[in-house]
Amino acid sequence: MDFHKTLLNWYLLNSRSLPWRETSNPYNIWLSEIMLQQTRIAQGLPYYEKFIAHFPTVFDLANAKEEHVLKLWQGLGYYSRARNLHFTAKYVAEELNGIFPDNYKDLKKLKGVGDYTAAAIASICYDEPVAVVDGNVYRVLARYFGVETPINSTEGVKQFKALAQEMLYKKDPKHYNQALMEFGALHCKPKNPLCESCPFQKNCVAFQQGKTASLPVKLKKTKVTTRHFNYLVFKKNDETLLQKRTGKGIWKNLYEFPLLETSEEIQKEAFTNHPEVEKLVGKNFKNIRLYNNKPIKHVLSHQKLFAKFWIISVEDFPVAFEKPIIATQFSTIETFAVPVLLEKFIEAFHFSK
Repeated sequence: MDFHKTLLNWYLLNSRSLPWRETSNPYNIWLSEIMLQQTRIAQGLPYYEKFIAHFPTVFDLANAKEEHVLKLWQGLGYYSRARNLHFTAKYVAEELNGIFPDNYKDLKKLKGVGDYTAAAIASICYDEPVAVVDGNVYRVLARYFGVETPINSTEGVKQFKALAQEMLYKKDPKHYNQALMEFGALHCKPKNPLCESCPFQKNCVAFQQGKTASLPVKLKKTKVTTRHFNYLVFKKNDETLLQKRTGKGIWKNLYEFPLLETSEEIQKEAFTNHPEVEKLVGKNFKNIRLYNNKPIKHVLSHQKLFAKFWIISVEDFPVAFEKPIIATQFSTIETFAVPVLLEKFIEAFHFSK
């Protein structure tokens, strides 16, 4: 059986109609691939369409303010992707005259572009015979060949990259790569794969040996840490306070309410008497009330956050903040790029009402 013929025939009959498949413009392909990293197509598609509407060319994206980019990205997660996206757009626009590199090697030099994204752009836009290896490809190849090497090990990454390149249909890498990823996404799914109607059934080692559920093999994840966030939501007439996150965290350059992190969940008396709260709030407050008695759980890749929102009504805003702080009216708070945890709170709290 010719693997590529069977795969391409399946793709011809089953591929989804997606906007980035209607073009070979590297800007569109790059944008879609960055957005779809660790993101389902159903979730990423509206963001892609929104970005293309606001930034139809790499020059438009390059000229945008980072805050605008982060605001449009809000809710998609992994915000370093958005910051790298903006950085690379400016580099391509200013240093490369708006022209993306036309080969895998040079594409990899762009910030935020790794092996997978470079291979996708190079093969889809320029027909360069280089294989893509994403989660879908790992899964299909691991099951088809019965490979038990962990896909997130150094050895596994090397082995699957070589296997994918060996299997690549070099006469049509553009459609072959897309077909393999699509097959993994729609047919050879992580759970409940459609094995009974699979065109590769007779040659699939995992199916023949009953190993479909156990492949691919993945090493255990990094230990998840638990953190307790206490947000200080100040209210003074129709204004509140926001600060911009700095440092290297995933929420870098996003806005949030002043934050007090504690080692464990804290109750009202302990919160009110906490030295940091006394330092920031002092006695200049009308009242302090807890918005949510039960902490709101927010799960990130390696962290579990438990958040409480403390509503603090004041006569005047405190001045004892170490980080840059800004006062903003309730009516404009939704214009700031914030983590999705805060976005949901803002929507529920109805500041402007």
